[in-house]
Amino acid sequence: MGKPTETRRAEIIESALAVAAEVGIKHVTTQAIANRVGIAQSTIFRHFKSRDEIFSVAISRIGSNLLQVLEPCFSGEGAADQRLRELIRCQLEYVSRNRGLPRILFSDRLHLESPQLKHNVRRVMHNYTTRVSRLLREGVESGCFDSALDTDLRARQLAMLIQGLLMRWSVFDFEFDLESESEPLWELFSRAILSR
Repeated sequence: MGKPTETRRAEIIESALAVAAEVGIKHVTTQAIANRVGIAQSTIFRHFKSRDEIFSVAISRIGSNLLQVLEPCFSGEGAADQRLRELIRCQLEYVSRNRGLPRILFSDRLHLESPQLKHNVRRVMHNYTTRVSRLLREGVESGCFDSALDTDLRARQLAMLIQGLLMRWSVFDFEFDLESESEPLWELFSRAILSR
């Protein structure tokens, strides 16, 4: 008897991301994914209509899982600045275990060829920046962050800083420790938001 559908779908997604991390999304084929999982290529098409669907579902799952990982930072106890600092650390730790993500984010497949993939990434980014903006607003209200802070703008800027870091990490073939970049990133970003 075969594996449960959700288990098999998860294996396919994880394998697609692993292959993307190794060779880039352009070179990911359903046959390469099948080989990595150890199944027939036809099995993939019982679970997904296309390679793009695999990556769209992967982005949705990564986004959903990331927000779950970050939830204690968004709604937990403690000062907003400490929770935001922890959020950056947790986010980089999570992404460091999902090396295929930057390969998708910076691919032509996302930017030019797959409207569904782009839609899913935009949705994840919107959810993330909305939650970060809310945390920043909480920090403004508590006096932790600058009272003149444009929280929506700063949330987008944090996302841009992290995306730039992920681009560098990907270009350098994941050679440096992504998690160790959280403190320098926090030091830079905190200068723009903390109360003076």
